[in-house]
Amino acid sequence: MSETQSRRAGGRAARREARSNPLAAALRPVHPGQEGGTYRPLSPAQMDRIHLAVLDALEQIGLADAPASGVAYLTGAGAILGSDGRIRFPRALIEDTIAKANKSITLYGRDPRHDMILSGNRVHYGTAGAAVHVVEVETRTYRESTVQDLHDATRIADQLDNIHFVQRPMVCRDIPDNREMDLNTVYACCAGTTKHVGTSFTEPAFARDAMEMLHLMAGGEDKWRERPFVSNSNCFVVPPMKFAHDACLVMEECIRGGMP
Repeated sequence: MSETQSRRAGGRAARREARSNPLAAALRPVHPGQEGGTYRPLSPAQMDRIHLAVLDALEQIGLADAPASGVAYLTGAGAILGSDGRIRFPRALIEDTIAKANKSITLYGRDPRHDMILSGNRVHYGTAGAAVHVVEVETRTYRESTVQDLHDATRIADQLDNIHFVQRPMVCRDIPDNREMDLNTVYACCAGTTKHVGTSFTEPAFARDAMEMLHLMAGGEDKWRERPFVSNSNCFVVPPMKFAHDACLVMEECIRGGMP
């Protein structure tokens, strides 16, 4: 082989190797926190109309079924408990609370390079869904999802540049005990990724138990509170205009434990 042919072959091999290797971080086309906000299906007037309707509903109708602890927190902040048991929120209280709310929040990963700064028009994508079935590709059949499926999905998400956090994508249907399911969900996700993890808890006590495990992962409670890398997904309000009692108690427990 001539020297020219050798150089050409070497050049092709080098190009193939370059294409097969992952891009350097600075060269990757997808980055967490890229600017969004350009899609605006509603006009400012339409958004104001919705906002004012929400203020009216919270001030005049309010929410029912708050737990006693929630009533104490809310009335202490300025909400009003009516004789009908509903909590109503004066318009000024809502607007003042929005004005005082933190406009920049960081959701931490166990690896700091996965930290997500939530501010402005920054956009992040993640998994979600809490599916109860998966599809077997070979047989094209459905089956119930397992903790192994959850762990495998989390490991895949950990390697994807366009997935910035892992919200529990499926339910561990092979674990019938709710406490064991909640704890194994947290463990399976954290074992599969160093990105931020989102999960939920069935009961407040289960959140406390999970917090003990998270302290061990973080290297101590103080380290956990400095950089909480798991957050709680919580549907604490449900139709029609009422609090979900158990979810509220879970949320309170998570807040006490330093979980976003």
